[in-house]
Amino acid sequence: MKLVAGFVALLAIAGGVSVCALAAHQSQSSEPGSSADNPIRAEVTRVNMLFTVTDKKGRFVTDLTKNDFQVSENKKPQSILEFNSETDLPLRLAILIDTSNSIRDRFRFQQEAATNFINSVVRDQDKALIVSFDTAAELVSDMTNDTGQLEKAVRNLRPGGGTALYDAIYFACRDKLMKDQPMYKFRRAMVILSDGEDNDSRYSRDQALEMAQRADTVIYTISTNISHVETEGDKVMRYFAGETGGVAFFPFQAKDLNQSFENIANELRHQYNLFYRPEPLNNDGRYHQVQIKVKGRKDLVVRARKGYYARRESM
Repeated sequence: MKLVAGFVALLAIAGGVSVCALAAHQSQSSEPGSSADNPIRAEVTRVNMLFTVTDKKGRFVTDLTKNDFQVSENKKPQSILEFNSETDLPLRLAILIDTSNSIRDRFRFQQEAATNFINSVVRDQDKALIVSFDTAAELVSDMTNDTGQLEKAVRNLRPGGGTALYDAIYFACRDKLMKDQPMYKFRRAMVILSDGEDNDSRYSRDQALEMAQRADTVIYTISTNISHVETEGDKVMRYFAGETGGVAFFPFQAKDLNQSFENIANELRHQYNLFYRPEPLNNDGRYHQVQIKVKGRKDLVVRARKGYYARRESM
């Protein structure tokens, strides 16, 4: 894995920031598609859904109750077992920062906006981690509620290399966000700051998405493309956000990044959570579509992940 010697030395002097190379982890595992990379399937006896409700103008609606919602799985109605507001549940947050050469001219704005976001979102019961990615993904600060450590990790980043976005998503979800159990007792979110133009990953876009779905992770994306011309990378950023119940932001200028982060912070403060036990319960290892609606309120928009992967019953 690429490690700039000066960067490592600076971290060693500063202390408190853990550096862990994804590439080292990858070297010990087999190639994608081999038996060692078979999808992880947690046992599903309850399905946890984290979601946001807004009106048509994007304003949060926070006064709804359990009886206002209807849930269906594969178009079959489900009974909601538990419902609550999520603002008090501990947050597990992964912040993925593109450090490739393609964003060099905008990098200072990214660092400033990311540190402001960390200080505004992370509370005592919450934890966040920082993953940078260029040619490879790298854990530069492990899960912690120490905002000073997180801020130092962001400020010490330096751009250079390719873009391994999909690897960064896969690693953060599989090796970090899925660790805290039981999963329904935590909110899991990911913020990606990138142009979305992956050119160095071992894993595919869909493999990265599947791992995010298995980790019950909502993905928020902030594009660093300020050309005002839609790119394939922009489509990738929309894809990850849309499939997981998040939002994609496209700031017009680098200096507008702060507003995008503020919008995500607002989103994280205005969430609902519910869980249900699937009927029928199918341990088939397949993807099951889930839909949440507000009864009789076509004027409201529910933003949630579109489904989950069931456990495969052992033979």
